[in-house]
Amino acid sequence: MSEAAVEEVSVLSAIYCGEGEFRLLQQSVQDGLLVQINTTVPGERGLNLSLLFHLHPQYPSCPPDISVSSTAFSRSQCHSIRQRLLDRAAALPPEPMVHQLVDWLQQQSEEVTEGCRGAEEEVKDRDGEERWTAVLSLDHIRSRSRYIGLLERWSQQLQLPGRLLLGQSILVILQGARADIKEFCRLLKTVKVDVDSSGKKCKERMMKVLIETPSHSSCGHGLQRFVVKDYQSSAELTAVFQELHMTELYQQILPSLSD
Repeated sequence: MSEAAVEEVSVLSAIYCGEGEFRLLQQSVQDGLLVQINTTVPGERGLNLSLLFHLHPQYPSCPPDISVSSTAFSRSQCHSIRQRLLDRAAALPPEPMVHQLVDWLQQQSEEVTEGCRGAEEEVKDRDGEERWTAVLSLDHIRSRSRYIGLLERWSQQLQLPGRLLLGQSILVILQGARADIKEFCRLLKTVKVDVDSSGKKCKERMMKVLIETPSHSSCGHGLQRFVVKDYQSSAELTAVFQELHMTELYQQILPSLSD
């Protein structure tokens, strides 16, 4: 990673020094830096935003990847804010830009929130079409607390309720916008979530998407949050899918679990 990126992170930690404002989630020569900044959009209510910046090893020669989440804005509004930040980043010269982006977002708060209202109206009639269900298979979880903590955080940030099922097979069920599911998968493959047999931090290179399909109204009943569940037998695993009204989906992935 570049010295400029490391220096920028040091400066950011000094600027955003309030409780919970700044977190360095990852620092790796191979994968770069993963920085989380929690801020507010100025206004009457001071709406909160959580911004995740992935600074690649080539950064600042290339712009950062950005994820946006919030308990004050809807998923579509967060998408709108993310796109505005990405467009702004692409327009800036290749130099450290994270603070510029956060500062710009705060200065443009009125325009951003107005744009978000427009985005919300635009997708209102498409919410049903955007809801997908995916089942992922993970190879192993050695560093349980770290791995599960990251999955829970991403689920919250991307507004993807689901289940992490721990047993003979390790499965992740997700429901939400297809783009958010793809972002979840991208994070799995680019962030060091676990440790290998020698204890070194590693990415989830063996993750497989077993199925990805549009959700039906009867599918995934009760998926309101991300829940971790251990199971001991195939009968217990079957019962989980039955409880979620996903029996048909389970039958479709069963051959993959037997491989």
